[in-house]
Amino acid sequence: MAATPAPPGAPPKPTWDPRKIDAPFPWLRPTIRIRLTLLYGGMFLIAGILLLSIIYLLAAQALNTGNEPLFKIVGGREIRVTSDNCPQASSGNLLIPEFNAAISACTDHQRQVALDNLLSRSLLALLGLAVIAFAFGYAMAGRVLSPLGRITRTARAVAGSDLSRRIELDGPDDELKELSDTFDEMLERLQRAFTAQQRFVGNASHELRTPLAINRTLLEVHLSDPGAPVELQQLGKTLLATNERSEQLVEGLLLLARSDNQIVERKPVDLAEVADRAVDQALSEADAKGVQIRGERGPAVVQGNGVLLERIALNLVQNAVRYNVKEEGWVEVTTEAQHGQAVLVVTNTGPVVPAYEIDSLFEPFRRLRTERTGSDKGVGLGLSIARSVARAHGGRIIAEPREGGGLVMRVTLPI
Repeated sequence: MAATPAPPGAPPKPTWDPRKIDAPFPWLRPTIRIRLTLLYGGMFLIAGILLLSIIYLLAAQALNTGNEPLFKIVGGREIRVTSDNCPQASSGNLLIPEFNAAISACTDHQRQVALDNLLSRSLLALLGLAVIAFAFGYAMAGRVLSPLGRITRTARAVAGSDLSRRIELDGPDDELKELSDTFDEMLERLQRAFTAQQRFVGNASHELRTPLAINRTLLEVHLSDPGAPVELQQLGKTLLATNERSEQLVEGLLLLARSDNQIVERKPVDLAEVADRAVDQALSEADAKGVQIRGERGPAVVQGNGVLLERIALNLVQNAVRYNVKEEGWVEVTTEAQHGQAVLVVTNTGPVVPAYEIDSLFEPFRRLRTERTGSDKGVGLGLSIARSVARAHGGRIIAEPREGGGLVMRVTLPI
């Protein structure tokens, strides 16, 4: 009888730990503190050695000058005292006390001259070393802090809705490297979350399109029946209007999710032409409400997506027409290029808008003094879409209350 084989044992445990292994001597890590300590300590030591050497040479020169003989004894049979440095001691008619006093005064004068020369030259040397130290320190500080500039530029690019940027800092494993790696990891997580959110909104919008389209088709078929009761036709029209509003909401969500991305394919687009098409589309609604559309539109060519830019202009013009006064209302649409930017300005008459409610107008499903309420004026995504499209093009949109009522909407895009 054959022996039963033993069951296989558990697989061996891995000997490699994926976690980061701590260094055996963490105090030897080339941190910024250690590098700056060595850098500025070395600079101070070098500057001290140079200054000490210069002072030594100057002191030696001063002592050499001060050690020159103050007077000479010349003559043959008669002794006569002469001095180039002390003329007052050169006279032969001085008494011994007077001569000794003159010699002491001359010695003090020579010592003072040597000290003054040493001080003046030392100050000049110190000034020169200070200039060199500041220049060298500025250069070295720029070299040490250059990774911070790289991090700042990346953060500024990310603030412009470009989450694909990474720092990828190379160099020693110090605090700045750790900061950049943490920042890159945070950007990676933000990009994944942002992409997942956009994917969810896009998928949900696509999934909602089909039943809404089916509902619209069924309602239109029932409304086309001439024998349908009046009550049924009225109900069908109400349901059709509700369905159309839902379709607009889905399209707005889809456009909002798509416009938050950075525009990759850019083409020359004239804002004047975009504004003209938006005015043409809103003209019938403006005529029905008695609103006059005016304004001069000059050429302002930008690089971007024409469909999305037209959506900005159309949303702003439609909002300006819909939220207007009942009589003698007007909307002014202008475009121009100024200071390297293309500017689209939409101004309208309308109700007075408090300044503290301006920022809330750009939030989704938000209207003036209302939140997520039913309205026949739109779905509450127009300004949100306009802001997202402007950001995706590297521009911005600003709203300001107009004196007397209404708003001034200003869109600036880089040329």
